[in-house]
Amino acid sequence: MVYEAEQIKVLEDLEAVRLRPGMYIGSTGETGLMHLIEEIVDNSIDEALAGYCSEIKVTVHRDNSVTVSDNGRGMPVGVHKESGINAVELVLTTLHAGGKFGNDSYKVSGGLHGVGVSVVNALSSYLQIEVYREGKIYRQEFARGIPNGKLEIAGETDTNGTSITFLPDTEIFGKICYNFSKLAHRLKELAYLNSGLTILLNNEIADVSRRFQFKGGIVAFVKDLATGREPVHPKPILISDEAAGIAAEIALLFTDAYNESIFSFVNNINTAEGGTHLVGFKSALTKFLNDYGREKKIIRKDESNLKGEDFREGLVAIINIKHPNPEFEGQTKTKLGNPEVHEFIASIIHEKLALLFKRKPSIARAIIEKSLAAARARIAASKARKIARRKGVLASTSLPGKLADCSISDPAACELYIVEGDSAGGSAKQGRDRTFQAILPLRGKVLNVEKASIAKLLDNEELQAIITALGTGIRDQFNMEKLRYYKTIIMSDADIDGAHIRTLLLTFFFRYLRGLIEKGHLYIANPPLYQLQQGKKKSYFYSEEELERFRAENNGTFSTKRFKGLGEMNPAELWKTTMDPQDRTLKRVTIRDALAADEIFSTLMGSNVALRRDFIKENSEKITNLDI
Repeated sequence: MVYEAEQIKVLEDLEAVRLRPGMYIGSTGETGLMHLIEEIVDNSIDEALAGYCSEIKVTVHRDNSVTVSDNGRGMPVGVHKESGINAVELVLTTLHAGGKFGNDSYKVSGGLHGVGVSVVNALSSYLQIEVYREGKIYRQEFARGIPNGKLEIAGETDTNGTSITFLPDTEIFGKICYNFSKLAHRLKELAYLNSGLTILLNNEIADVSRRFQFKGGIVAFVKDLATGREPVHPKPILISDEAAGIAAEIALLFTDAYNESIFSFVNNINTAEGGTHLVGFKSALTKFLNDYGREKKIIRKDESNLKGEDFREGLVAIINIKHPNPEFEGQTKTKLGNPEVHEFIASIIHEKLALLFKRKPSIARAIIEKSLAAARARIAASKARKIARRKGVLASTSLPGKLADCSISDPAACELYIVEGDSAGGSAKQGRDRTFQAILPLRGKVLNVEKASIAKLLDNEELQAIITALGTGIRDQFNMEKLRYYKTIIMSDADIDGAHIRTLLLTFFFRYLRGLIEKGHLYIANPPLYQLQQGKKKSYFYSEEELERFRAENNGTFSTKRFKGLGEMNPAELWKTTMDPQDRTLKRVTIRDALAADEIFSTLMGSNVALRRDFIKENSEKITNLDI
């Protein structure tokens, strides 16, 4: 297909990007820097979706500049008739100018808004573009969005493609620091979603190179996500079809794990909030498996239909949609709203699974029998909860005995500290403000929910106490309106044991109380590591680097105390350093990427020791105490 200057549509001029960069890239921190790279990569991915690009290369240079190159068709270089300037300069200096607004050049596109490359240009102190097209190399340079000269022919070439090098402007971003781990994850994700596409990542700063290419596509993706879990059937199920310009491929692998991991994408965009494709998948899967189970008498007449959560327990799945005109809902534009997709997904689930199960009924039986076991465990756990309620254990008037509650009842003003150990719990109870601060000390080891059933979770006194104190219920029964404390704060020792307990608790919240994280109600306390005292004056430091910097800048004799645990701090110290809203530092727990978080939790808390060892080895220089 021809891709020429006339296909560029102009909607408005570039304005105010440098004045209000957050409107266009979200932030001027690490996330914003990541957004700049993604905007350029997305253009190359769209060339791959159109069938013209097989390789993308991303290089992070030592001077913090980034080069993204591809072997696509090359950006159009002709003069745009409406504007009278070359297409390269038009696209790089004009918001909403691009080939994504009609279907002439791109039938499917992830970059829907046409603002990407022009915003990158505006927020870069330097940008150079080279276009390899029609046997020539075209080059143009810019500074903070302004052309340094005209588009020039810089040489000859026998290849096609586009290469963009940009240096983020320190006037906008301050210190330039890329999240290499997050970038690698996103590029790996794109390679999975575009089967056969090769993506190369070179980090010259860390002298690390990676190559991502997966001929198996989302089947390989599912296998990767399921690492450490025992599959119920030999290999992933792949379902694919196309109709009315919409293409869908779904990979499923049912495993013996207790947590579901289902992720959906539209035109390579991670639809973290779901949408019609995910709803259609879940409802169709539940109905089809129930109907099949009854028809084949795997589900007995005296048994109720299984719930969706029973079938999805341990399921690892990727739903990958290509749509010419996706409609997104929500503030983050990550929820698909197209109603026709629901019916399309439902129809192919019924059609394709029926054909598969006819050929391989043993797979169907294994899946449904595993789901029946999940249902029986769920019913048993429900009965246990009802018995407990009758005994008053879970009644709202009977909170956990170890909980020291606060005196006010307004959840918006209340906060719950989950504290490691009786000693620290005692100090926290004495040091707190009883008006609005509640304390729940944990005794004994926290259960690793990554390797435990829900029935075992509900038998665990420590986790049951947290569930009861919060009042929201878990998973599908989670109800934010019943939340008793608007801040839940994990307060553990600032050592490796404390980090382990913190990770166990974060795994529990991520798997069973994710809504608490998504709504911004979960925090981590930041206790000090050191106390320096000179006379009666005491100073507190939260890292070794902070301590050494203070010593280098201040002369004198100081006595140094290292806190081995929260229990070593008296109530007044704990209040002053860690609990007083005027002085404390709380870290809010967020889920920027649920897929990346799922992989990390599975790696850290799963049963694959070798995988966990490799992860720690690879990241050992970046982390001291690991927080997710």
